[in-house]
Amino acid sequence: MTEHTLEHHDDHHHGPAKGLMRWVLTTNHKDIGTMYLWFSFIMFLTGGAMAMVIRAELFQPGLQIVEPEFFNQMTTMHGLIMVFGAVMPAFVGLANWMIPMMIGAPDMALPRMNNWSFWILPFAALMLVSTLFMEGGGPNFGWTFYAPLSTDYAPPSTTYFIFAIHMLGISSIMGAINIIATILNLRAPGMTMMKMPLFVWTWLITAYLLIAVMPVLAGAVTMMLMDIHFGTSFFNAGGGGDPVLFQHIFWFFGHPEVYIMILPSFGIVSAIIPTFARKPLFGYTSMVYATSSIAFLSFIVWAHHMFTVGIPLVGELFFMYATMLIAVPTGVKVFNWVTTMFRGAMTFETPMLFAIAFVVLFTIGGFSGLMLAIAPADFQYHDTYFVVAHFHYVLVPGAIFAIFAAAYYWLPKWTGHMYDETLGKTHFWLSFIGMNLTFFPMHFIGLAGMPRRIPDYALQFADFNQIASVGGFLFGTTQLLFLFIVIKCIRGGKQATDEVWENAEGLEWSLPSPAPYHTFTTPPDVK
Repeated sequence: MTEHTLEHHDDHHHGPAKGLMRWVLTTNHKDIGTMYLWFSFIMFLTGGAMAMVIRAELFQPGLQIVEPEFFNQMTTMHGLIMVFGAVMPAFVGLANWMIPMMIGAPDMALPRMNNWSFWILPFAALMLVSTLFMEGGGPNFGWTFYAPLSTDYAPPSTTYFIFAIHMLGISSIMGAINIIATILNLRAPGMTMMKMPLFVWTWLITAYLLIAVMPVLAGAVTMMLMDIHFGTSFFNAGGGGDPVLFQHIFWFFGHPEVYIMILPSFGIVSAIIPTFARKPLFGYTSMVYATSSIAFLSFIVWAHHMFTVGIPLVGELFFMYATMLIAVPTGVKVFNWVTTMFRGAMTFETPMLFAIAFVVLFTIGGFSGLMLAIAPADFQYHDTYFVVAHFHYVLVPGAIFAIFAAAYYWLPKWTGHMYDETLGKTHFWLSFIGMNLTFFPMHFIGLAGMPRRIPDYALQFADFNQIASVGGFLFGTTQLLFLFIVIKCIRGGKQATDEVWENAEGLEWSLPSPAPYHTFTTPPDVK
């Protein structure tokens, strides 16, 4: 026993173990954060490749490249992989890397569970993607997997899809428990809750959301499993069930889930804008309260996805007004960011460009969300490309751009090298142009009545679809440039200073660059 303890203690001083087993067995929050980030990037490229298949098929009217059945599998898998494989693990990776450093903790509170919560992911992802190669193909019922499409009419591989969703959910819950335990128990002396960086706050709130809604998703897929294999009729009207019940359960998970993919972005942007505006964040306290109220409201708006299913009028009115209410705390945040930039000594490094694009484009997505919140109008918008435009304006700038911003902002702290600023800005502008070219035309074709999730369309939508496809390929291929920038930065470049950015606030900037393998073994004193 003593020998093992000594050996382990020795390892503590000399940094990481060597070779492959370092990554398999690691309990270090930086290693695990790194693995999460690489995994999410691989899934991002995978989901992106599926989006390329979709845009290639929609480049012209008529059936061009893939069978309609495979097209449906692509739309489904693209959504599932982007949500559960790319965005969520990327935020968890950032949380793993940054939260202990931001609150002056030596590591995450539950390091072994941390390792486990990561290693579930590659196997779940592999199981999800492998369904494409099974008899009958992969999931083909949309990422929202509405019953009875996902039960009575689903391919046999749906069982594997259900198992993969369970594993992804378990990983998320363990990660969330770990984050809450870390933030509540391991803050450095003097770091009160209201002194925590907003990234830490937004993640604390996000973690509670995850623990609240992931079991709901687990319940929904378990009921699907029972309907498929055990003769129950939860969602089968023929047996006394109700397909609309599925939608209620799914969106009770699904709407908070949308905020799970957005709240950490708010924290990232709230760190970056003050740094490059050289001013403290305007309205810190109101940002904390706004984030909390968004989290609360996210639980009472789920049926705005269901205005057309025939819910009672009083229900439509309730969900309409509740949805509009969410615009208030979100507006508070946007005003705070804009006020922080107002009369600041702004410079426009790559993280700041992504952060500003986030504020502008996310606001556009918010406005189209307000349009969709109006129940009678939603009857026209529902299931058209207008909805696709809306949620991609929320999620591409909202989640993806914020993750890029965070990567550029903290990369020098992680690697010890500055990234190539010219290439970074090139990546930003190509992404910005590609993203807007892809999704802005979708507002128009949606309002003109083009339904979503179809491989073929009427001739009058051809021009805008062509523009969208060109934009999609531009956006997709640009991400290979990002991969190049990151690898180039890891391999060398200008030495980064400890503070990296001259006006950056926070404990992480008091550490050397690159951040040592073990940090804050003695907790810092927060003034």
